Amino acid sequence: MDEQQEREIRERIGALWSEHRDLDDMIARVSERAPYDQLQMQRMKKRKLSIKDQLSRLENMLIDDIIA
Repeated sequence: MDEQQEREIRERIGALWSEHRDLDDMIARVSERAPYDQLQMQRMKKRKLSIKDQLSRLENMLIDDIIA
């Protein structure tokens, strides 16, 4: 992996962490309001999980490169 690819991965990781935090905030706000839309909550949680999976894959790409 060259420096450009590593930089792009790190930028993507930063963007995903930002989106993950935003989803956390939105989930907290929506859950404070009663009643709240269960479907909307479920979609946000599913998206948050998907982001976490993407983060794991990208971070592993960087770690594998360091070890090798």
